[in-house]
Amino acid sequence: MASLHILVVDDDADLRDIVRSILEPAGFTVEEAEDGLGALQRIRTRVPDLVVLDDHMPRMTGLEVCERLKQDVLLRHLPVIMLTGKSTLQDKVHGLNVGVDDYLVKPFEPQELLARVHTVLRRTTQDLDANPLTKLPGNVSIQRELENRIASGGPLAVCYIDLDRFKAFNDHYGFKRGDDAIRRTAEILLEASQTNGSSHDFVGHIGGDDFILITTIQNAPAVCKTIIHDFDAMSPQLYDTEDRLRRYIVHVDRQGKEVRIPLLSISIALVTNEEHPLTHLGQVAKIGAELKAYAKQFDRSIYVQERRILPQQSGG
Repeated sequence: MASLHILVVDDDADLRDIVRSILEPAGFTVEEAEDGLGALQRIRTRVPDLVVLDDHMPRMTGLEVCERLKQDVLLRHLPVIMLTGKSTLQDKVHGLNVGVDDYLVKPFEPQELLARVHTVLRRTTQDLDANPLTKLPGNVSIQRELENRIASGGPLAVCYIDLDRFKAFNDHYGFKRGDDAIRRTAEILLEASQTNGSSHDFVGHIGGDDFILITTIQNAPAVCKTIIHDFDAMSPQLYDTEDRLRRYIVHVDRQGKEVRIPLLSISIALVTNEEHPLTHLGQVAKIGAELKAYAKQFDRSIYVQERRILPQQSGG
């Protein structure tokens, strides 16, 4: 299993060295940034598992960095431990309200830093039930989110999303290529939500090639269209040149026969409470399963809603 990746952000190089000397022997991979803007750039290049962040820095304070992270749908679940010279209750309450997960007052003992790092990582994993591949919230969080949305009674749009012909792709190219397809799909969902949805959208990973995206009824069509467009643009890049050019792979099925498998596409079942109320999880899941089965009758990326086809595919 790969070691967890921690970004240490502080304008004091000596303090960064101290934190690195504590974390690396404990099995963590450590990256450094010397100010807030540099931290955001590094995070968007490679999302870490945890950020250890100094409060007072030039160009952007630690609290400002944390606010940016928590406002970003792509990064809002990233845990943050704040290093600070302050210890007043008011300062801590303000930071916790912004989204800081824990505080550590300087100077600190190595054992305390390690204990807090392990605690925050464990709590984040438990709270999010995070999928280890995509870092998206898993089934426990998905269920809780759906229950809360249904109970609120507000307008609701739930997108059940999965990949078509993924098993054959995974068998043909292997798990590494399959994992890459899953990760890149997760990125597309998050980016589509960020671009066309709202800050209250929720993206979760049910497992395998199955995802869920919760958005508003108003934004759902644009989100679905963007997902389909971006996935169809990305999908051919996953294939070897020969397979990409001919638009299929030659796969040997379980009976030992060669079959032609078209390129991956994506199916989206859109369930809303626009025309009828959604009252419980089982109802939402049942409608979603029926719509997804219907969507998979088509040999292209598509989203469907209430048995009415809402066609959208890239390339016209």
